[in-house]
Amino acid sequence: MSFKRLFGRALGAAPGRLHFAAHSHHLWPDASFDGHMQAWSDAARLADLKWDRVFAHVLPEAQRYIAAELHLPDPATIAFAPNTHEFLVRIVSALPAPRPRVLASDGEFHSFRRQSLRWAEAGMIDLTVVPHPELLSTARAAAFDLIFASQVQFGTGQALTDLPALAALAGPEGPWVVIDGYHGFMAAPVDLSGIAGRIFYLAGGYKYAMAGEGACFLHVPPGFGARPVNTGWFAAFDDLAAPQGGVGYAPDGRRFLGSTFDPAGLYRFNAVQRMLADEGLTTAAVSAHCDALKAQFLEAADLRDFAVLSEGSARFVALQSGRAGAIHAALEGRNVLTDVRSDVLRIGFALYHDAADVNALIAAFTAACREA
Repeated sequence: MSFKRLFGRALGAAPGRLHFAAHSHHLWPDASFDGHMQAWSDAARLADLKWDRVFAHVLPEAQRYIAAELHLPDPATIAFAPNTHEFLVRIVSALPAPRPRVLASDGEFHSFRRQSLRWAEAGMIDLTVVPHPELLSTARAAAFDLIFASQVQFGTGQALTDLPALAALAGPEGPWVVIDGYHGFMAAPVDLSGIAGRIFYLAGGYKYAMAGEGACFLHVPPGFGARPVNTGWFAAFDDLAAPQGGVGYAPDGRRFLGSTFDPAGLYRFNAVQRMLADEGLTTAAVSAHCDALKAQFLEAADLRDFAVLSEGSARFVALQSGRAGAIHAALEGRNVLTDVRSDVLRIGFALYHDAADVNALIAAFTAACREA
């Protein structure tokens, strides 16, 4: 089945391109264009008053969609920011420890990996990094203030399967457990209902939510991080007209808000969510479509010279080879866009692909392997 009709603008903008890097910059569906234009129209029509609409309608709508997707008991635990890095800095600033002891896996993404290494280099945190399979046992064996782990690991696509066990270790006084769901949110169904009161969960619209940049969010468990040191004026938006004195915080997830941001990403996110609902496309249905295409590639492509690393909920195939960079370049020369990280070639599948696209990908991949 083909859903290309939902992506006419993006596909029509580059008709000869095969975009198989959906785990990176996902193409935007046409609905996102309508959402983006609505953001512009509201800004033009309402000017300064647009923020009343954003906080009264746009943010709550996005909160409801996210809460329903993740089975969170209360949409008010969700805060928004332009990127997840902003949340990372804010969470660490709120930890009740002067030099936090931080545990992470070796499969974290650039935002956390770079910042945590720099913090450690500056002596601001005590960082322990372990292989992904050793995360839980290490967390149980030693005392940490923060445990950080990606739901889907960088490079390999391996899924974190012990979220409840990690959550069981968490408490308001520490450790805090932060799950980076950027490659898990809307890649496969996620049910956080049993652990929502114990973990932070951050993700965004750039990947499988198909909404682009500027639509990142954080679920904040009640009782954790009441007063982040890194804070912006939106964290007390309700009190802006009150006499100023002291630093107040919203009682819900808004206490992790920053300052002025471009809300267009949230308009796009809401528009895409409405499209999915209108089409009857749940995350499970989209995943089934992508899984079938991934299986088609894995069954038909000649992968004898590669280590296939991806598994579980990842919507991309991770292929390890010393020729990964050369194959990536050869594919790009054929206008087939993939993604390479060191010696791992990543090929992502999406709703805008169909079986014919995968056949074309296999032909290009075969030719690229001969060249590289």
